[in-house]
Amino acid sequence: MTSFYKIILKDLSSILERDPATNSKIEAVICSSGFHAVVLHRISHKLWQKNFKLMARILSGFSRFLTGIEIHPAARIGEGFFIDHGMGVVIGETTEIGKNVTLYHDVTLGGTTVFDASGKVMNKRHPSLEDNVIIGSGAQILGPITIGKNAKIGSNAIITKNVAANTTVVGLAAHKVEQINKKGQYFQAYGICQGQEDNTSYNIEKLSAEISSLKKEIEKLKKEH
Repeated sequence: MTSFYKIILKDLSSILERDPATNSKIEAVICSSGFHAVVLHRISHKLWQKNFKLMARILSGFSRFLTGIEIHPAARIGEGFFIDHGMGVVIGETTEIGKNVTLYHDVTLGGTTVFDASGKVMNKRHPSLEDNVIIGSGAQILGPITIGKNAKIGSNAIITKNVAANTTVVGLAAHKVEQINKKGQYFQAYGICQGQEDNTSYNIEKLSAEISSLKKEIEKLKKEH
């Protein structure tokens, strides 16, 4: 298992590798609010694991006050984690982050209400980011979804579905969704729930299937004539 000290050194090295505005490790240690937030999180996470949960929350609150970056102490974060600029970043409780991940300012890794097959609320509410993911400024990654290895999320994108490895996704287009749970009485963090049906995506899939079917019919008619 990698030692705490080595993990911190890798976090520090990641700043020099990815931020051309930082010229030395000394400068990063003194001036990088992202580095300060990551170090304080790693300490608060250790406290959380040892069941000193109140102390962990107090330390994470102090980190938020100091850096403008809010990371829940239960969040699991891999080595080489870099938060550039940092202000406004929010990382929720059940978030899991792999190695060498980069976040820019105003990114939210938020939780949504999720139900299992029996209708109970599931504990896993926040995203999982695999290795080498880059999240652009202002992006909102919501729910217990997975962002695959080497994926890139463009600035201000809102992501509520899994993103495949080695892909780049961009854009923002709000549209109506249908509520599967007709009661709608429970609290919905960020205004959405994983039990909501995306009519736009459904209609696009339906149209694609119809186009594919029509193409086959046209090809069949061509062969007949």
